[in-house]
Amino acid sequence: MEADMTLLEAARTMDQEALMKIFDLYSSPLFNYALRLCNDPLEADQIVGDVFAKLLEQLSAGNGPSTNLRSYLYETTYHLVIDKARYSRRQAPLETVDLLRRDGHSTAAGLEDRILFETVVLAIKNKLTEDQRHVIILRFLEGFSLRETADIIGKEVYNVKVIQNRGVAKLRKALSYKVA
Repeated sequence: MEADMTLLEAARTMDQEALMKIFDLYSSPLFNYALRLCNDPLEADQIVGDVFAKLLEQLSAGNGPSTNLRSYLYETTYHLVIDKARYSRRQAPLETVDLLRRDGHSTAAGLEDRILFETVVLAIKNKLTEDQRHVIILRFLEGFSLRETADIIGKEVYNVKVIQNRGVAKLRKALSYKVA
């Protein structure tokens, strides 16, 4: 978080090194998030480009995020995906480009768990509401806190908890389903 603040302050001065580091840190996770939501790699790539263009525009105007760069970038991505979805309704997949942990390392067990979780969510995506999919993706796949998730999707923390609990209940039900 403090590293983000240092990067953000340098980026406000249009420091190219800081701007490139922000892009390097966040472009792949934002692409994966956008891809999960819009189901189109080209659209996801365009959205990520738009996110960084908006960040540059905001920073050059003396605006932009004041505290949490990561939340700002995910919130911007979320809103751009929603805006595009208004024109074309699609189901949100959960495929990703890579499955590395945030620290860049991958363990076999962690990778298997993540693939299993994403597969389960993908398998029942038609049973989850759009809000439930977004909350589950942000909370469990992207690692956001309840507060950050609430800020990104524009709801109160209490509502995020309710949405999360209902989505998780649907996941549990799907996992406990037994074929007769």
